[in-house]
Order: sequence, then structure tokens, then C-alpha cells
Amino acid sequence: MKNYCFGIDVGGTTVKMGLFQIDGQLLDKWEIPTRTEDSGKAILPDIAAYALAKLVEKNISREDVAGIGIGVPGPINAEGVVPHTANLGWGYKEVTRELSELTGLVCRGGNDANVAALGEMWKGAAAGHNSGVMVTLGTGVGGGIIIDGQIVVGTNGAGGEIGHIHVDDDIPWFCGCGNQGCLEQVASANGIVSLAKWMQQEKTEQTVLELETMTAKDVWDAVKEGDEFSCKVAERFGKYLGLALANIASTVDPEVFVIGGGVSKAGPVILDYIRKYYVKYTFKGCRDVEFVLATLGNDAGIFGSAKLVIEE
Repeated sequence: MKNYCFGIDVGGTTVKMGLFQIDGQLLDKWEIPTRTEDSGKAILPDIAAYALAKLVEKNISREDVAGIGIGVPGPINAEGVVPHTANLGWGYKEVTRELSELTGLVCRGGNDANVAALGEMWKGAAAGHNSGVMVTLGTGVGGGIIIDGQIVVGTNGAGGEIGHIHVDDDIPWFCGCGNQGCLEQVASANGIVSLAKWMQQEKTEQTVLELETMTAKDVWDAVKEGDEFSCKVAERFGKYLGLALANIASTVDPEVFVIGGGVSKAGPVILDYIRKYYVKYTFKGCRDVEFVLATLGNDAGIFGSAKLVIEE
């Protein structure tokens, strides 16, 4: 029986790396720069070199390692192939094959949001559940769907692209994906600010917000202070996200929704607004789903990536 594994979370600026025991105990974690120059050709060799060096440092035999799991920011299919990842400089890339050849280890890959969801299901806020959906509210809106312990990848590796569920025909600006009306436009950190500025055009009440310089945190801080306009923004946010999650629930019927990302740092108040509209819009057979805040933070990706190579 093999006793160790690696979990890798590739970001546009840094690569997070973790060495785990196969029971999920994190033994060591560290970061290295993501070298995206020259079409990102150094990224996988860097990961391999640091992983193998860690084995030497810890006096661990390669034969005692179950494998190396890797999460990447973009679609990756079941064969570990990335068609294109703009912020890493990669075009078509056989990620898991290349990393396996570089390390001599079994390698499995997944989308970064999907593996973060797997991490929260394994050792985070949703531990003990078998099916769940994680929504990451950060610069954008990411998502991961886990059913019966398995990631829903989809044909093109785009399963769980929750941020691009359509929620409103009338949003007048464009999403980064090219469409209009996406959840990401109104529920991400940037989206909440855009939503508040859009709603500013129809507001009549006073607000403590400085609308030209506000952040999503400012909005939620004002909500907690009872600012009337901010509470209206939170209501609209809750309506959009509650509607999207209701539609997801009617499709996959999860046990739990995990809310993570920077916006989730607002705390339990955020769940109140989401749950209110979720219950309003969802099929009644799905109403008893649990809502929790993510607990692993930036480590969710390395935990989930590690879980990819651990056989139950």
C-alpha cells in the first residue's frame, strides 16, 4: 500500500503544492512561481522538479507515492488534456501524460474549481457528504459539482461552469465570456460592485457606500450595518444566486451547497440571502439541501487534487 501523494493547484501567478499522506493529512505545503513565459513550457517541469526534490528532502521513495494530482484553471478532459489555457500560455497540452513522464508517477488532472469542490467534500466544510456543489465567489464565479464522490467533468471539461448560467435578460453589459446576463456578472466580487452601480441608477435612498470606490466587502459591511441600499443590492444578489442554485438542484439534487471564495468571507449573512431565494425558486423535493461556508480556503485545490489520485 502506498502512503503518500501530491496535490498541485496551478494558478496564473503561483503554483500551490502539497505533500499528503493518503489519509488526507497535509504534511507540507509550499508555492512556486508560475512561469508563463514561452507558452508556459516551464510550468510542468518546475512542478516535477520541486515534487521530486521534496521526496528527497523527506526521504520518501517514489515507489511509496500513489501519484500526483493537478488542478488547472480551465477545461481539462478525462484524459488530462487541456485544449487551451490563456492565462498559463498553454495551447493544446497533454498535462497528465507530460507530468507523469517527468515524475515517473501516476498523474490525474481536473479543473481547479472542480478539484476545490472535491477538496471541500473530502476534508472541508462538506466532509461526510457524498454529493454536493461548490460555488466560488471570487473575481469571477467558479463551480464544481460532485455526484456520488465523482466530479462532473462533462464532454468538454466544462462541467460546473456555474458562473455562466443565465440569470437576467436585462443586464446591459457583457460578461467576459461574450454573453450577457451571466451569474458571474452580478454575483462575483467584481459583479457585486457592477450590480450596485447598475442599481444606483434607480436608487432613491441614501447610502454609506462610496459608489466610485466601493468593493464587494464594502457592500457586505454596509449590509451588516443595515444600510438600506446595500441591503437591496444583497437581495438582488441573493435572488440571482438563489435562482441559479435552484436550477442546479433540480438537475443534480445535491446534499449540500458550499459557498467559497473571497465574497464568502462576509460570513453567514451571505447564506441568508441565498437560501431565501433558493427556497422560493427550487423544486420542493430539493428544499432541504444544506448550505455551508467553505473552510479550506486557498488549500481546497491541493486537497482536491490529492484526492484525485487516492483510490478508495
